[in-house]
Amino acid sequence: MLLKNPLNFINGRSMTRGYPEGYEQLTIGMGCFWGAERLYWKIPGVYVTSVGYGGGHGENPNYESICSGVSGHAELVHIVFDPNIVSFDALLKIFFENHDPTQGNRQGNDRGSQYRSVLFTRGKSQAAKAAAARALYNDAYTKAAAPEITTQIMPAETYHFAEDYHQQYLAKNPGGYCAIGPTGVVCPVPE
Repeated sequence: MLLKNPLNFINGRSMTRGYPEGYEQLTIGMGCFWGAERLYWKIPGVYVTSVGYGGGHGENPNYESICSGVSGHAELVHIVFDPNIVSFDALLKIFFENHDPTQGNRQGNDRGSQYRSVLFTRGKSQAAKAAAARALYNDAYTKAAAPEITTQIMPAETYHFAEDYHQQYLAKNPGGYCAIGPTGVVCPVPE
């Protein structure tokens, strides 16, 4: 873990432990983790967010090593949420509508395996809902004459917290770079 301060800059909650009972978790990669995290911290029912790395090999990845592409890690956002306030399906809708899941290892001008589209799910229910959403969204993209989506869906694995300066970066640096935004293709996932 690279974190020196485990408290979320926005709400002061622990990013690493002590999540309320009954809350669920989801880890996503949709390109630059700064903008993706900002999308989710604003959602009612999201308890806490953090950014980190996963889906690669090797221990203790850091920003420099993942940018090199050698480790294969993706930039990720970890989301802890209250399913009684915001559904897993609603979080998937935000995911699929706010980045281009057809670009493989890139988002806009950001290129490399760290920018790939990926969902790390917990349990059979999340995996099934994510696969169904990917199929529905792929149909929507096909109707919009776009390529097939490349989003990977995998069981959650080791999540490595990113460095402190990346956590809630766009709250600390409101003018910071962010390439995350709506694709214009509506996701038919139930809200």
